[in-house]
Amino acid sequence: MALQGHSVPRRSVLGLSLGGAIATTLILPGCAKSDVADEGVSATEDLMREHGVLRRLLVICRESAAMLLANAPSFDAGALAATADLFKSFGEDYHERQLEEAHIFPAVRRTHGEAANLIDTLMAQHAQGREVTTYIKDTCASGRVPAAQVERLSQTLVGFARMYEVHAAYEDTIVFQAWKATMSASQLREVGDQFEDIEHTQFHGDGFDMAVDQVLQIEQRLGLHDLGRYSASAPAPE
Repeated sequence: MALQGHSVPRRSVLGLSLGGAIATTLILPGCAKSDVADEGVSATEDLMREHGVLRRLLVICRESAAMLLANAPSFDAGALAATADLFKSFGEDYHERQLEEAHIFPAVRRTHGEAANLIDTLMAQHAQGREVTTYIKDTCASGRVPAAQVERLSQTLVGFARMYEVHAAYEDTIVFQAWKATMSASQLREVGDQFEDIEHTQFHGDGFDMAVDQVLQIEQRLGLHDLGRYSASAPAPE
């Protein structure tokens, strides 16, 4: 990923947007200015925004499945390979391995609650997903999907999207909430800063912003960047 210049840490945006006089009135005795600034974006919100990037990639996968079946010879397989590459670098290597598997899942396991019972399945799905992204990259490596692989790839893309849509929803609504409950507010801020350091080390900049830019480029290549194309039709009159 190309470095897009130096950016202000996302967790500092709110604090920097406050005027000097207003910010001063909000800083209580004994509270550091950084404590106020850190309230901008929490660690759990960062995780869920990263899921937003991955969800857009899943939309690309699902739409690509239909496009493949409709006209495989003209389909831009290179764009799908780029989708798998980004899912691997941003989703698997960073979000899953360095955040969820290294920090979140171990803490949630120790709660022995509803969320803890999901971890084995979530881990298995991570492993399954990595097999799928490898298959996608290998199948699309030449820039064109071999005719013998069109139907299999299309089915795989639909299954991949279905699995991760539910996977991310369970993490957002159950697992991340259970993880957040294991920490105090100050601990959550501290781990949020740690996660941001991991992100900047991994991507040499703001990985989230870089990933959003790359998703848009892929969507544009495939003609999937217009939000209006996803609007539902009204029910036909009886």
